[in-house]
Amino acid sequence: MTKHILVACGNGIATSTVVASKIKKYLSENGIDVQTTQTRLTEVPSKVANYDLLVTTGQFSGDTHGTPYILGLSLLTGVGADKTLSEIEDALTKQES
Repeated sequence: MTKHILVACGNGIATSTVVASKIKKYLSENGIDVQTTQTRLTEVPSKVANYDLLVTTGQFSGDTHGTPYILGLSLLTGVGADKTLSEIEDALTKQES
């Protein structure tokens, strides 16, 4: 079953592209089919309810409508990226249990 991840950054273009690519590569290597959609942080509240997971490159304190949320800044900096990717995988696989 395909999982859907909303990846948000300030403008919904540059940093979310980098983060989405790293997420897709990692999950694909681990046998998880995923689709990512990139958006601006300001658009998250109106879109997030349709996704299995929200990953942002900046702090988000808005309503996630019950969608799990992970801060993905480490996927840009490289510091703690492996831990963040594991958290993303865990969040998606827990939904299947």
